[in-house]
Amino acid sequence: MTLTFEDILAAKERLQGHIERTPCRRSRTLSEITGAEVWVKFENLQFTAAYKERGALNKLLLLGENVRKRGVIAASAGNHSQGLAYHGSRLGVPVTIVMPRGTPFVKVQQTRAFGAEVVIDGDSYDEASNRARELCDERELTFVHPFNDLDVMAGQGTVALEMLEDVPHLEVLPIPIGGGGLIAGMATAAKHVNPEIRIVGAEPAMYPSFTNRMRGVNAGSARGGATIAEGIAVKQVGDVSYAVARPLVDEVLLIEEPFFERAVALYCNVEKTVTEGAGAASLAALLAFPEQFKGKACGLVITGGNIDTRLLASVLTRELVRDQRLVSLRIIGDDRPGLLATVSRVIGDMGANIIEVAHNRLALDVPAKGAEFDIMIETRDAQHTQEIMDALREHGYPPRAV
Repeated sequence: MTLTFEDILAAKERLQGHIERTPCRRSRTLSEITGAEVWVKFENLQFTAAYKERGALNKLLLLGENVRKRGVIAASAGNHSQGLAYHGSRLGVPVTIVMPRGTPFVKVQQTRAFGAEVVIDGDSYDEASNRARELCDERELTFVHPFNDLDVMAGQGTVALEMLEDVPHLEVLPIPIGGGGLIAGMATAAKHVNPEIRIVGAEPAMYPSFTNRMRGVNAGSARGGATIAEGIAVKQVGDVSYAVARPLVDEVLLIEEPFFERAVALYCNVEKTVTEGAGAASLAALLAFPEQFKGKACGLVITGGNIDTRLLASVLTRELVRDQRLVSLRIIGDDRPGLLATVSRVIGDMGANIIEVAHNRLALDVPAKGAEFDIMIETRDAQHTQEIMDALREHGYPPRAV
């Protein structure tokens, strides 16, 4: 069996009225930044803030009445669990979700709030998945895989159908790859509508599951690590999703962490919308490889907006540091009354804002009668920062960035 365009069309009809038909809008600012013609599909506007609802709901609607009564089960620590729980509750289908230990508490609570029974078991996704399979057999439930399932892929493919209905002239679709379900569904739909459209996968460099499979490399060779794009941090792509997607994918790009961070920050600052790391992968691909997309009409999907608020705050703050709008300056001077007031006045007169001051008299590289000040300031941009440093130097307090 394989995925067909007719499967995706049927899924589109099935899902109508049950999910949001999210907008696909042109971003003038992101187009200027990247050099491409950028169109953004806002799947973070789904009720559970992610496209995963589409595949989960399509699967549920295809189940027989007796199967629905017994219930379904899945292993997931992310958006699949919430989409399945929410629509299962709507349709009266009992849902059990197995989550690995260490799953953020907020995700556990959200999944329970949508009506699912949550089982915490296993130290990794693989262990949680094994436990879910055991429970599936014990309770005679139906297992709903987050990506390695043709019905789920058909639901995900409806994203591309909507995009090409709204923007028929799209030339490139950069699509995040984790387990491969989204790119399999979207590529099947897009290539049928327009065989000339280019399908480009975007994977975290730490988890090149699809790339490794293409190169015949052992899946265990992925270096792994803590990526902000945890929603697509999958060590092994699905067998079924890979078989569907591989003939349709033109290229796969590996994305390093700073580009995910910058993409999240740009969506927040430019589009005024919240996205998780994996949800910003399409834009990250344009930032990392601008020449690949320059001048092309590109359809980007914000696949999800479920990001921890502390992580979002950290990403936005780090972007200020990266743009040199938040800078820590170290000044060494005589430890006498009025020094800090003078330095503060210079910074204030230059129009900067002092965020934090650390005063250190015990550093051994500072004279015994001296003091070291680390002053964090907020400025307009890198040029403004340099102007402030020059002004401090002119007043006899040469700073250095730390």
